[in-house]
Amino acid sequence: MSHASFKITNSVRHLKAGEVIAYPTEAVYGLGCDPLNENAVMRLLEIKHRPIEKGLILIASSLEQLHPYLVLSPTIIERVSATWPGPVTWVIPAQPWVPQWLTGDHDSLAVRVTAHPIAAALCEQFDGPLVSTSANQTSRPAIRSARKLLKPFAGEDIFIVHGEVGGLQRETAIFDAVTGQQLR
Repeated sequence: MSHASFKITNSVRHLKAGEVIAYPTEAVYGLGCDPLNENAVMRLLEIKHRPIEKGLILIASSLEQLHPYLVLSPTIIERVSATWPGPVTWVIPAQPWVPQWLTGDHDSLAVRVTAHPIAAALCEQFDGPLVSTSANQTSRPAIRSARKLLKPFAGEDIFIVHGEVGGLQRETAIFDAVTGQQLR
């Protein structure tokens, strides 16, 4: 087993144990966890000081991994497929079963099929999407290296997946998949 595949296997073990991990994405380090593990999501929100009402982004390695969570029309599939895999997040109507700890005060879910090799490999080996929110406390600058995670999250139990962030200089653009309108 190569060092890279061991790193992913070890990270997935932490995810399945209900832990929060920090991992590189297209633009910044992200905090992630199993989206269906309520305790893990609550822990992530607590670490980040993020209100549950805002909702969270899920990343995946394929649109198929996101299907169970979303209400998809042919128009939405065509729209999102034109930008994925890649650094574009889409807000798509959520299935009624999707927990409020993911959607917040919305009836939709923000999702992205990532092009970052480490983030995509995590989703692939986890066999599903992951929560992905920038690894910084709310209102603090985003973090772009594993080393810079140590000080703000000292004392937090976060497993760090080392790797380079992608070349994107700012967080991913967010679009409404129903209207096509840019939200961020």
